[in-house]
Amino acid sequence: MTDLHRLSIRELSEGLKQAQFSSRELTEHYLKRIAKIDPKVKSYVTVTAEQALVEADAADVALKSGHAHALAGIPLAHKDIFCTQGIKTTAGSKMLDNFISPYDATVVAKAKAAGLVTLGKVNMDEFAMGSTSESSYFGATGNPWALDHVPGGSSGGSAAAVAADLAPIATGTDTGGSIRQPASFCGLTGLKPTYGRVSRFGMIAYASSLDQGGPMARSAEDCAYLMNVIAGHDAKDSTSINKEVDDYVANLNGTAVKGLRIGIPKQYFNVAGLDADVKARVEESLKKLEEMGATLVEIDLNMTEAYVPTYYLIAPAEASSNLSRFDGVRYGYRCENPVDLMDLYKRSRSEGFGAEVQRRILIGTYALSAGYYDAYYVKAQKVRRLIQQDFLKAFENVDVIAAPSAPTTAYKIGANLSPTEMYLGDIYTLAVNLAGLPAINALVGFDKDSLPVGLQLIGNYWSESQLLSIVHQYQQNTDWHTKRAAIAEENA
Repeated sequence: MTDLHRLSIRELSEGLKQAQFSSRELTEHYLKRIAKIDPKVKSYVTVTAEQALVEADAADVALKSGHAHALAGIPLAHKDIFCTQGIKTTAGSKMLDNFISPYDATVVAKAKAAGLVTLGKVNMDEFAMGSTSESSYFGATGNPWALDHVPGGSSGGSAAAVAADLAPIATGTDTGGSIRQPASFCGLTGLKPTYGRVSRFGMIAYASSLDQGGPMARSAEDCAYLMNVIAGHDAKDSTSINKEVDDYVANLNGTAVKGLRIGIPKQYFNVAGLDADVKARVEESLKKLEEMGATLVEIDLNMTEAYVPTYYLIAPAEASSNLSRFDGVRYGYRCENPVDLMDLYKRSRSEGFGAEVQRRILIGTYALSAGYYDAYYVKAQKVRRLIQQDFLKAFENVDVIAAPSAPTTAYKIGANLSPTEMYLGDIYTLAVNLAGLPAINALVGFDKDSLPVGLQLIGNYWSESQLLSIVHQYQQNTDWHTKRAAIAEENA
């Protein structure tokens, strides 16, 4: 019973169904680990121990009836951007430090309906704006592989919790790489689905045309189990697509790697700042896929240089609009003793938002202002379409596109990268969100400092099954996904 955290989702599901252990025992096991290990990692913002045990007992009743969902009784952690009824939802910000949601996000509601047990809410960059999780009002989260390094962001708490075995699976969100980059930094599998595949209802918005929720876990198989729960149409989300959902678990061996055409964009492997170890590990993983029968095809993605400037006009513009609702009036942080309404607005926002959020709101407001809207925002949207067309043209000749997930491994906490340096670190992930495509990260090795390196595979629209299948088969032929950080090996 001391090794329950080393079991896969499939093994946990079978163990619960066969009554080898109960959901209460499993949940208590994870709560003990969180109590002992998380003070070092700092992945959780809120631990919901009492509620988790109530949910575990309910799952045990369902399991005894023989009619439980495959994931009933299995614990998970939610990124603190998903609204949770009766539980604080902060989005990593002082602005929402006192916000208790009156309803559940659709992703949370679906997880509850399947009988999953919520262990708590995990840390993130404030309003999902960042790549390190350092901008959180609650402080930085450590990377389980090296606690003085960042876990990535903005879903850094989700990645750290799974990598430290403080949750078997977690939800994340990805606006410009916020599932794939922390999955890369923490040595996990993380899937960013096609835009519209997973409901955004109840997910606190950063940039509405880019945000997408998805699963983070150790393996593609574990991600597939969670995707089976959270994917699908939602009438409450106008951007949700009414399209049949695959059985991602059943399709894990559904894509033949033999004959698969993997596009290698030559521009991606000549980017200034691409770490030599990252490049080497990614190339080794591609060679392995080639040995498994895939064909590597060199392709051109000519819009590469436009990714960062396009994203950092569109995302802040949408953030400026979305975050205007946080005004100190209806909910969230309110400044003390305002002298008038204007003072209430100004001080509530300047005191409630951190520096990076304020920076992006200012950039976005400028881009949307009367004299600059056409020159900046409208032009960026036109370039966005060119980026999408660049990918669609590539997919005429290849099945998937390969790239590093990030140009480097995890940075040290407090590295004090300039905003520009931070933004350039997203070079490989941003275009996927601009185009609305699905993409996945998989651990493919380590650098000279024993920090994880991630391979990113980008698919055409609605190809989540294909991406999960390719990574699953890669993981059947390698053992990288089984590697664990030393802190994950500690017993509670």
